[in-house]
Amino acid sequence: MKVNVEKIENNVATLKIEVGADEFEKALDQAYRKNVKRFNIPGFRRGKAPRKLIEMHYGPEVFYEDAAEIVLSEAYKKGVEENNLEPVDHPHFDIDQIEKGKGVVATAKVAVKPEVDLGEYKGLEVEKMVYNVTEEDVDKELKALQDKNARLISVERPAQKGDIVIVDLEGFVDGEPLKDGKVQNYPLELGSKILVEDLEEQITGMEVGETREVKVTYPADHPNKELAGKEVSFNVTLKEVKEKELPAIDDEFAKDVSEFDTLEELKQDIKNKLEERAKSFAESSLRGSILKKLTEQAKVDIPQAMIDREIERLIMDFAFQLKMRGMDLRQYLEASQLSPEEFKAKFQDRAYNNVKTSLVLEAVAKAENIEVSEEELDAELSKYAESAQKSLAEYKKGLKEENLAHIKDRILTRKIFDFLQSHARVTEKVVERIAENEGEGEEEQA
Repeated sequence: MKVNVEKIENNVATLKIEVGADEFEKALDQAYRKNVKRFNIPGFRRGKAPRKLIEMHYGPEVFYEDAAEIVLSEAYKKGVEENNLEPVDHPHFDIDQIEKGKGVVATAKVAVKPEVDLGEYKGLEVEKMVYNVTEEDVDKELKALQDKNARLISVERPAQKGDIVIVDLEGFVDGEPLKDGKVQNYPLELGSKILVEDLEEQITGMEVGETREVKVTYPADHPNKELAGKEVSFNVTLKEVKEKELPAIDDEFAKDVSEFDTLEELKQDIKNKLEERAKSFAESSLRGSILKKLTEQAKVDIPQAMIDREIERLIMDFAFQLKMRGMDLRQYLEASQLSPEEFKAKFQDRAYNNVKTSLVLEAVAKAENIEVSEEELDAELSKYAESAQKSLAEYKKGLKEENLAHIKDRILTRKIFDFLQSHARVTEKVVERIAENEGEGEEEQA
């Protein structure tokens, strides 16, 4: 058996496979033993007919397909290992010759992991977003705590902004009842903008027991296509008005809402947590900036097979999230009015970016010999073992192989970012607020 790599072009490896007559004969015999029970030859019990008789009856090629699969699978595996190839898809075989007494000659083509041109990955000019926590931030958190612990007291007066009102709502479009547009005893905080703002404003000023027709025009870009750009009439009945009675922010308040005895201790704890969040935000923004610069300058021709596989993974994750919310993918596609092809296309760019990110970080690790030692892995696992109240050995024994690989990948990704950061030229930029989800998921994605 001989296997040679003829060429590798456009990330497709072509392997020439030659299997001798003797090896093919052995494979034919294996194929015969595998399939003999399928044949019913007169004069022989099922599964007992000789191979030569079956070949005479059905033709000499009757076992060729299975025999070819045996020898070509073995030859392909040998060729991949000997030539250090990294296939990213299933191979495609073209058989040039297959004949008893002569053997098999075939060509295998398979997409392989591409080479990455990293460019100048050291000395990247990147930006780190920095947020400085202020006393106003602490006061805002305190007020949120105060609001959360407010008492609700029923009042006999017209509803006003900030009140919690209990209402019955029934909506109509063009005189027809709105689908799922009737709700009773709905609690609403006026001014929260949970509902359309115009609706909340028109409820303001109503009195308990009053019913009012309220007309609202929904914006053209409203996610509910049934309502987008349309005027909707609501019959609103106000059933109860409750106002918030806020507790005083003092030492007693601190004792009630936390484990601290004084307001100053509570404020310091809030400040510490906000500063931790600001630090995490800064680190995430830096990782995001590094990753953006790194992937933008790197050049790599990604086989579609890798992107398709990532799309499948993303769709599986999406379907799982839907299932957690009591919906399946078919229902989602019907509600979104998307064909399977349109839905799949929505993941194309994200899948491409995910694959490119993974390849680029892997290339950095390879270029700089960045690896995860057993000591580093054990140190990380010890943290999980401690949380699970187990010994390290017990925890490792209960880990699945894929979970262990995932943890190892996380450590490796962290080390790659640490290396890139230590060699980057970092400029700090003070921002006025912490952007939601800024830089989030960079390590997860990688």
